[in-house]
Amino acid sequence: MMSAWSKFRSALRAFRLARGGNVAITFAFATLPIITGVGFAVDYSHANSVKVAMQQALDATALMLSKEAATDTSDQLKANAVKYFDALFTRPEAQNVSVTATYTTSGGTQVVINGSADVPTSLLNIIGYPTITVTGSSTTKWGSNLLRVALVLDNTGSMADDGKMTALQSATKSLLTQLQNVAANNGDVYVSIVPFVKDVNLGASNYASNYIYWGSSTQDTTLSDNNSWEANNGSCSIGNYSSRNSCTSHSTCSISGYYSQNSCTSAGTCSLSGYSSQSSCTGAGTCSQSSLTTQSTCTSGSCTISGKTSQSSCTSAGACSNPGETTQSSCTGNKACSKSQYTSKTNCQNNGGSWGYGSWTAGVWTAPGTWTAGTWTAGTWNAGVWTPANHSTWNGCVMDRGNSSAPDTVGNYDTNATAPSTTIMSTLYPAEQYGSCPQAVMGLNYNWSAMSSLVSNMSPAGNTNQAVGLQLGWLSLTGGGPFTMPAENPNYTYSHIIILLTDGLNTQDRWYTSQSSIDARQKITCDNINAAGITLYTIQVNTGGDPTSTLLQNCAGSPGKYPDSTKFYLLTSANQIVTAFTAIATNLAQLRVAK
Repeated sequence: MMSAWSKFRSALRAFRLARGGNVAITFAFATLPIITGVGFAVDYSHANSVKVAMQQALDATALMLSKEAATDTSDQLKANAVKYFDALFTRPEAQNVSVTATYTTSGGTQVVINGSADVPTSLLNIIGYPTITVTGSSTTKWGSNLLRVALVLDNTGSMADDGKMTALQSATKSLLTQLQNVAANNGDVYVSIVPFVKDVNLGASNYASNYIYWGSSTQDTTLSDNNSWEANNGSCSIGNYSSRNSCTSHSTCSISGYYSQNSCTSAGTCSLSGYSSQSSCTGAGTCSQSSLTTQSTCTSGSCTISGKTSQSSCTSAGACSNPGETTQSSCTGNKACSKSQYTSKTNCQNNGGSWGYGSWTAGVWTAPGTWTAGTWTAGTWNAGVWTPANHSTWNGCVMDRGNSSAPDTVGNYDTNATAPSTTIMSTLYPAEQYGSCPQAVMGLNYNWSAMSSLVSNMSPAGNTNQAVGLQLGWLSLTGGGPFTMPAENPNYTYSHIIILLTDGLNTQDRWYTSQSSIDARQKITCDNINAAGITLYTIQVNTGGDPTSTLLQNCAGSPGKYPDSTKFYLLTSANQIVTAFTAIATNLAQLRVAK
């Protein structure tokens, strides 16, 4: 328009200098601006109509491209942009139509479509403007709002009823697939999974981690926590006592049959059998030479010839079978009676003796031996000694954080996401060898196949403690203990969501078997989660006619609305789990046009 006006002013100046003319010329001149104004209005209105149609086509094209942009090459993206736009932009008068498309992930995933076209003019063509160029642009942005989702899933024994576990596994896998599909890039959506029963499994392989409370001497210097893992998993030096408390409160005597300290210490045993008193035991002994039975003969040696006390005198001496002969030569050289009182053959034989040469037996020497005196061992009275089992035998289960006998009402660590600290024992997770330990937790990740496998391996067993699952689900979104939270990019907006599904009311935690007591602690957790700006979906699968959980109703919430009834689902059949999870996943995965 400025250009047209400039031409018009130039014509006026030329006309002002002219001196001739008449009414016809004046009238002709007056019609020029009228024609220009009418032409501008008509042609601009037409061009604007084309521009509106172009913008609509660009918006629709951007939305369609957003579904495939992450997997298209730049050439494919441009070709598809032209294809979609041409199908939508039905204004044949437009000339020199141009469409460009770009896909970026900086500051959020987005597709930007730019278009331009020349619209022929009618009346403006008279003054040298044959076309008007119109342009448009559309941006479809998604993924600038990234998701961090914690799935807190009931794995208790009652989930085996009415097909609930099977339905939960199917629904969870479907939800994971939906979330995977909205993640244009790895990390757009992170998911953690926390199966819970009375306890939660943090992974047996993490037994050396410093966020576990064992009740060891370094953690419980007085060893007074008889509920700790080390106090209930180990072996006793006496008897078959199965806990530290029962073991150390009993004693035994080193000699069987004595059941009091007094009788035990006054009794004893001898190293030599057959001696029942200390004096008789220590006065007796044994010789290493079994033929020598007294200490004196054992230590000095012995000869078969009496009176011979050395080996030389013993072996040079001997005894004759004829008692009257005292030397070997006389014994074997002279005949004599075997009865020394008869000296003649006749008398000898007449009196029953034997007359003949004697046989000589030399002395035999037994060398000195070693004398071992009896040893008396008095009875000892021994208290039981408890040896904790190796931590590597732990099955991975932990209970609620807090003190041994009650919650820590100062720190309230069972209700918040404070990271565990070795300087505050009640922030640590107390190990327990729970027989119905569920599948181990999985922190925030986008390994969809691994998460699907975890869900497939879930099995129902144990009692219900929603509170411990909810607290650890929250911690999985903030990091600490067993969980590492991936860094958050300041160029993005993050939504943090917890989905808590349970089929039963609370029945047991670390301290209570009263539902109201457990619920009261869990309500504090819910309040804290809401205050932290986290959206909490709660799902009660009530196939057994239990009362509707007021706790779950009042726990459901979203930023700015707490409680939020739209975040609570009451299900009365197992197949509704799939429906509920699908609805939640759809809410989380909504695509929006940013501008």
